[in-house]
Amino acid sequence: MFALVDAVSFYASAEKVFDPSIRNRPVVVLTNNDGCICAVCPIARRLGIPKFKPYFQVKWLLDKHDVVVRSSNYELYADLSDKMMAVIARYCDKQHIYSIDESFLVFNNYQNIISDWHAYGHEIRRAIWKETRLPVGVGFGSTTTLAKAANHAAKKLTGFNGVAVIDSPSSAKAVLTRMAVNEVWGVGRRIAKKLTAQGINNAYQLAQQNPKAMRKEFSVMIERTVHELNGITCLSWDEVKPAKQEIFSTRSFGQRIMDIHALQAALTSHGAIVAKKLRQQGSLVKKLIIFASSSPHDENYYKQAISYRFSQATDNNCDIATAITSALSDIFVPGVRFYRCGVGAIELQSRAFQQADLFLPAQTNPALMACLDKINKRYGQGTLKVAAQGQSDNWQMKRNFLSPQYTTCWRDIPKIQC
Repeated sequence: MFALVDAVSFYASAEKVFDPSIRNRPVVVLTNNDGCICAVCPIARRLGIPKFKPYFQVKWLLDKHDVVVRSSNYELYADLSDKMMAVIARYCDKQHIYSIDESFLVFNNYQNIISDWHAYGHEIRRAIWKETRLPVGVGFGSTTTLAKAANHAAKKLTGFNGVAVIDSPSSAKAVLTRMAVNEVWGVGRRIAKKLTAQGINNAYQLAQQNPKAMRKEFSVMIERTVHELNGITCLSWDEVKPAKQEIFSTRSFGQRIMDIHALQAALTSHGAIVAKKLRQQGSLVKKLIIFASSSPHDENYYKQAISYRFSQATDNNCDIATAITSALSDIFVPGVRFYRCGVGAIELQSRAFQQADLFLPAQTNPALMACLDKINKRYGQGTLKVAAQGQSDNWQMKRNFLSPQYTTCWRDIPKIQC
């Protein structure tokens, strides 16, 4: 048996954890630079607040309903996600964290232990609520796709109250007939449109199709999805995620920058993020892409990208900062109002199988980087950094509605007056 535990409107729910005054109010969370709505709590959803709409277009509607608006507080969300996943891990043999708010559970030899999966699902929900104050939906199924479908029913269909179980043909039919085909895990928008044109409108109708015919017309992925909807396990996740072949860090600025030092600080900070991700997956970079641009909506749009090849592959913040500094003069143009910049590692090598240079000693200094990562993990990201990153954060993304970082910043720790 598989299960999927998924938080309800995770970002919006996380905003309510440490602020009881807004728990019964509509809440929305905005994307980077307060651009679009990316999370809508159930109360706001009932008011008709749309997702993925630009904030400025719906500001009048939010004001009308006195909706609480928050900027994305990634530090808070990551910490609450870690706590939620730790609770979930106690209830299964094996856990696969699918995203920041979703986790698959695998149950081996639980048939003689658990007689009521519904009751077990509610036990998981209560534990997560008690320890994190995050509402979740729990879906059980004999395959991962059915567990995903059951989770959809638990959260969005009436009559399930947060927990749904698909463990028989009748329970599968009860859920899949109420589930649109575009809501099936693995069915994208374009494929859903083709399926609908053929009269396949819901998940149950998709499950009745011939798997081989679906493979011939669409792909092997759709064939496996049909099998999974019929209780035949085909999909699984890897025990170890494959290392990424490219790593990028890029973001638009909260306000335009025209100063070369501010641009250098922004690029070096992106370089530090790339270096950290390289170390996390045990990779080194041989070739780096450094780029910056104005807004494509500007009258004189400007974009420049410089490639830098290292003599030796590296994951060292200092090496990457040096590369950025050398490329800066070719990127920066006086008078350009820079809107976006980033750094990308595009030729990666495994640290474990690195070919050393006969004439050049290794310069990566892994002990120094391990020390840097350890300090930043303990005292907060950015505690220790390369000098070129600077002390000013004028180039950082705009977060005008940012809530306190209750669990990751000393000044924001909740205070109780007794």
